[in-house]
Amino acid sequence: MLTTIIYRSHLSDDVPVKTLDNLATAANKINETFDVTGILLFDGTHFFQLLEGSDEAVCAIYARICADSRHHNLVELMYDYSPARRFGNVGMELFDLRKYDKETVLQAVLDKGTSKYQLTYDDRALQFLRTFVEAREKANYFEIPSTETLNFVVEEALEKAIAPPDAADCSFAFQPIIDPLMQQIVSLEALIRTPDGSAPGDYFAQFPGDAIYAADIKAKGVAFALAKELDIQGQTLSVNLLPMSLVMVPNAVQLLLDQIRENGLVPEQVVVEVTENEVISRLDEFTIAVKQLRAAGISIALDDFGAGFAGLSLLSRFQPDKIKIDRNLITDVHKSGPKQAIIHAILKCCSSLEISVIAEGVEKPEEWMWLEAAGISNFQGFLFARPQLNGIPAVAWPEIQ
Repeated sequence: MLTTIIYRSHLSDDVPVKTLDNLATAANKINETFDVTGILLFDGTHFFQLLEGSDEAVCAIYARICADSRHHNLVELMYDYSPARRFGNVGMELFDLRKYDKETVLQAVLDKGTSKYQLTYDDRALQFLRTFVEAREKANYFEIPSTETLNFVVEEALEKAIAPPDAADCSFAFQPIIDPLMQQIVSLEALIRTPDGSAPGDYFAQFPGDAIYAADIKAKGVAFALAKELDIQGQTLSVNLLPMSLVMVPNAVQLLLDQIRENGLVPEQVVVEVTENEVISRLDEFTIAVKQLRAAGISIALDDFGAGFAGLSLLSRFQPDKIKIDRNLITDVHKSGPKQAIIHAILKCCSSLEISVIAEGVEKPEEWMWLEAAGISNFQGFLFARPQLNGIPAVAWPEIQ
């Protein structure tokens, strides 16, 4: 079994283009030592490389490449396996696209193919190569700046805290959803915790069977009471619900509306986030409950989009006001071609349906910069603010130096 890795990257500004031949010569020797085949394309700005060999050898070569300062904005496009080498000779073959027309270079690469493995344009790796040669994705090559140009300034004045409620069997930690460039808090999310601040799983573990759904609805009254004490005024508040809570609890929507009004809030400032991680077994009843929420003025967000069972199905069934892209898609998105392609598709779909998009779980400046360049403006994550139990945390705003 052979491993194939394909990546693209951007030549660093301080590296003379004339040194490319030396780069290829050195890489050729290294690849021969590791019994790895390399096909390297360069268009004057970007590199595209295909590596083939044993998994251990290809990963070792790729680790060296990732640490090489002569290029940056490195994005892995494919990590896959094949029955045989597409290209027969180990080492490194450099194709400078500035010296070829598009069809000539494609044929030149195909001519390097092995006789065992018939290279056609149906081959996935060759499709990536053709896309690069024809420059069909240039609009998606977001060249994010170095994080050295970025500084985060903490705005302590936003921080608030109150005493935890005495009688409640749960509490909530609040985390802002922000627009970093506008330096504006868009919404606050209330995240359920035990009274001592333990995770949601610890809170729900104390309830047997379907009792968790009644506890889920009841707990929202604590969230609304805390929001009132924190004096969020006209700020939007997001609360999470297990989707089946809207089905299993009689009059769930009315109970939520009563809790909202009892705490001096209005339905229009509340966003109910439902996660697609839980299987929704009674979809018709769930859809009716969602319609009731929206008819009352409550907005709907689909949380953890891309991580669960029914994201696209729910989008076709009802269009939420917002979706929150799951953090597993967000993590290291600046380095992952598959994640980038999925997020581009999500954004295009949501744009057509007039659904706003939030990126959650953002922890690295590079993740935020790539997502911002892709067209997302609302973010949530440790990079900006960690959840604060019974309070609103200070926010760290990014500033470009």
